[in-house]
Amino acid sequence: MAGSGLPSLGRVKLADLVPSEGLPSDSYKLSVSTLSQSLAQYSAAIIQFSVSDGALLRSGLDSARLYFHQRASYPAPDIVHSNDPREWCKTSGYNADPQLWLETYDYRPGITPLEPNNMMEFPPAGLPDIFSVLGKAARDVLDAISFYLNLRSSPFTEILDNVPLRNREISSSVLSVCCHAKPSFQGAQHHNFATQEDGQLVMFPDHEHQVDKTLISVVKSDKPGLHIKDFQGRWVLVDEDLGPQEAIVYPGLALYQATAGYVNPALQRTEITNIQNNLFGRCSLAFKLMPKSTTILSCSEMIAAGHGVEPQFQLRVPVDDFMQRSHPIDQLFNRQTVQSFNFHATPDALSEKLLTAGPWIGEILVQGL
Repeated sequence: MAGSGLPSLGRVKLADLVPSEGLPSDSYKLSVSTLSQSLAQYSAAIIQFSVSDGALLRSGLDSARLYFHQRASYPAPDIVHSNDPREWCKTSGYNADPQLWLETYDYRPGITPLEPNNMMEFPPAGLPDIFSVLGKAARDVLDAISFYLNLRSSPFTEILDNVPLRNREISSSVLSVCCHAKPSFQGAQHHNFATQEDGQLVMFPDHEHQVDKTLISVVKSDKPGLHIKDFQGRWVLVDEDLGPQEAIVYPGLALYQATAGYVNPALQRTEITNIQNNLFGRCSLAFKLMPKSTTILSCSEMIAAGHGVEPQFQLRVPVDDFMQRSHPIDQLFNRQTVQSFNFHATPDALSEKLLTAGPWIGEILVQGL
């Protein structure tokens, strides 16, 4: 009940997270509470799209499978990228990372990608519509988190892209169409991937622990394989039981910085199993809501809302510098002094934290959330 927490990832209908004028509805308060509790326990949550949007995402995955299937078995050297941090807001088109056994196609509005021979590239189908659907979902989730933290409405507008983009603007956010472990995408770099867990072959990239530098990430995949570490340090397969209209949402490092550490970023890794019998690999659509490169990450909204902010978060950080800087994972997850959005004690600590966030959360918990 109130002190038991969620037995699994929280599920929220995206339609219930859309804010409206006036007092918040019961469905909005319940959805925000479920989302917040799931992020606290699992650093992730499940969001449910409408039937039409779910069909769009599934067709996008079908197109992604065909797109990567027709690519060359192993990428040419001029399209194997080194992940230069200075290019974080300029990636577009096809990329390959042999070390991660990963191929991606980045759709970034405002940039027309070209093949190495300067020919226009034909991308997977439906990317503008998918970008719009997932982008709106990410913004609705961000606003829900702001409501939970008692921030003013749309507090991150100044660091987000214009909607729609203005003339000659390039999107900071990006839609990455991904393919992990396509069987033909094998080379000498692929080693030390396999481990045995519960008697079956489980595979992870060499650099298996990753943290997105996003505000919010939304991921829809065609096969399970995304593991995220929960607040107890356990790896949880978060996309194992997704419905056809559902996707995973999780916070990133930029939101961690902008909320003074109150919202912990998701530590993640991708598993690939039984790839020998898998013709297409594991495909996914990953929308990454990013702050604009020319803006500043500041905790002024958190301070204005009365939250305690540690000295290291009181410094204003240029977004471009933040994205190019390395962020040691052990420093992020071993900080015990900040009262974060995550919780580090017994399940009753969650109840106490939610109860202090507002009377409506207490009422919902009493009803048996």
